[in-house]
Amino acid sequence: MKILNLFKIRKEERWIALLMLGLLIALNTLTILKYYGIFTPLSDDYWNLFVGKFHVSGFDPITYYVVSDWEARYNVYRHPLLSFIMWLPYIVNQGCMWLFGINCVQFVVALILIFSGFYSFIFMHRICRDIIGLGRFDAGLLSLLLFSFAFVMLSSMVPDHFILSMFMLLLTLYISGMLIKEKQKMGIWTTILLFFATAGISLNNGLKVFLAGLFVNQKRFFRIKYLLFAVLFPALLIWIGSRYEYHFLVAPHENARHALKAAKQAEKKKRDTIDFKAVAKQQTASPKPAQKPASPPSSKPKRVKKGAPLMNGEFMRWTDVTTSRGQSAVENLMGESIQLHPDYLLQDEYSSRPMIVKYRWAFNYGVEALLMLLFIIGIWCGRNSRFLWLSLSFFALDMVLHMILGFGINEVYIMSAHWIYVIPIAIAYFLRGLQPLPQRILRVILVLLTMYLYVYNGYFIIKFMLC
Repeated sequence: MKILNLFKIRKEERWIALLMLGLLIALNTLTILKYYGIFTPLSDDYWNLFVGKFHVSGFDPITYYVVSDWEARYNVYRHPLLSFIMWLPYIVNQGCMWLFGINCVQFVVALILIFSGFYSFIFMHRICRDIIGLGRFDAGLLSLLLFSFAFVMLSSMVPDHFILSMFMLLLTLYISGMLIKEKQKMGIWTTILLFFATAGISLNNGLKVFLAGLFVNQKRFFRIKYLLFAVLFPALLIWIGSRYEYHFLVAPHENARHALKAAKQAEKKKRDTIDFKAVAKQQTASPKPAQKPASPPSSKPKRVKKGAPLMNGEFMRWTDVTTSRGQSAVENLMGESIQLHPDYLLQDEYSSRPMIVKYRWAFNYGVEALLMLLFIIGIWCGRNSRFLWLSLSFFALDMVLHMILGFGINEVYIMSAHWIYVIPIAIAYFLRGLQPLPQRILRVILVLLTMYLYVYNGYFIIKFMLC
């Protein structure tokens, strides 16, 4: 019953929750409209259909594939349980295919995205209300501010895992914050359930559940029983499970695909060689002046990875030690994540978008500087709050991964849903600590800022989706 109560919409939340529901439906409708004619026909090759046709920044349409033709196709070491989470939506989609004669994957996935985005908003609102202690208007304003950020809006409307991660992380923060407020401890089973749900979607986010356990339980976190059964045992279990999942579910399909690809390449090479020899023989026998025979067509050059890795290996090959951290922080981490760049709009960095794109207008940098100033002041105002430091620990973990080690730094903005909620949380402490007059001034600034971001990002998202 306690779990069910978490998802019950309170009376005071109904109107603003309805507003957010309308926004999420509108955003997902844009995605459906853009790809409806391409993705609804039934197909024998969904992988090449979705991967070849879906292009929104660096987001992957793997969820569309898994829900259309179930297979453990996610990287199991990064998303160990995500394929299994998508098994029920796959069954639902199979029923819809049989009933309507089209692939309803966009609608099924949209329901998942709307649910995750909706409750991300609800838990953000409750964090501001129940834990930080803001009034209804200020809590609603900061929750709306979160969803005005560019890549929170996008995460809520594209078939990737990021909005699911944000939903679980905000749920973890809300539960942890309430436990801190009520001076209770995080139990072993609570930790295990949160860990499997969070790490199952994205493994590195599972570490944040352990951080939550540390901040809530403090010294009790290091008790042998808790460390053994709430930390070591589930971590070991999910790692062993990932290895078995790869061995039994992923590797056989991978080997079959590689063998088929090798056979096709060998056949193509054989045909090209025969054609080349035939052309050369014909030109030799011809009385006309000899022309240089056409060379066999070369394969498309592979994209050169930008940024040298720290070392090669299963995970470390994704690191990057050469990309400028300063430029990436300004233009991508705190730039594109919040305000879209109109140049190379939502293009993929792995194909046509440069790693660093600058804004056309100085005003964008002014907005970015204002948000960062409010963020820093908020941290100072909430420096004595254990809950704020818990939230900042989530942020710090992502910064170590992305900005220090360089994991995904080339497109760091698409991971913003994992950490960007910390900005309005910090601002909430700034807002709470002000006297009435400066509080009203800050409130007006936040209203204008939120309206600007919705108009600015909304315009470019609509432009991209309807083009």
